[in-house]
Amino acid sequence: MVGRRDAKATATAAPEAAVPPASKEPRTERGRRTLRAILDAAAEEFGEKGFHDGSIAGITRRAGVALGSFYTYFDSKDEVFRALVRDMSQQVKEHVGPAIRAATSQIDAERAGLLHFIRFARAHKEIYRIIDEAEFVDPESFRMHYATTADRIAARLREAADRGELRDDISEVHAWAIMGMNVFLGLRYSVWAEDADPEAIADVVASMLARGIAR
Repeated sequence: MVGRRDAKATATAAPEAAVPPASKEPRTERGRRTLRAILDAAAEEFGEKGFHDGSIAGITRRAGVALGSFYTYFDSKDEVFRALVRDMSQQVKEHVGPAIRAATSQIDAERAGLLHFIRFARAHKEIYRIIDEAEFVDPESFRMHYATTADRIAARLREAADRGELRDDISEVHAWAIMGMNVFLGLRYSVWAEDADPEAIADVVASMLARGIAR
């Protein structure tokens, strides 16, 4: 749900790949912890230095693992970057998903999704730089990040329309508009500054979704 450049994405994304490639998925709890440490360290390394200045050595140093452990799961810096983009998309989904599902109405669900995204972005500011760089480092992952997010929003909006909660002409445009709004609100109120209460921001957006902005 993040990144501020023109997505230029298709409405339907390719199926998400495993993180890491299926042939390298860890089979033990220790392996899963090592992989998690590598991905978290990659987020720090790329978030601080960017893709081109970040390095595998920097990632392993931050993760506290041997170079050989990195190559157990990834063949290159490009591969770990692609995996990181997918991983961060999945983290956002897992963070906001339960709150969305627990909501009692669709407007409340969209409010909850924005609220929890802003909180996630405040704790993971590096996600904006990483997703933005993906447009140039790995355009396919960049497009997939946005398209799969928009597809999830569109699906839940259509389900709400079918239940009679939302207008009948709900479309892909509405989904992309909500996603874009959330992206820029996260940028303004999580990355640039934390000078507003996330609850208040979510209230404003929920009111706008429910009533529009016409007088």
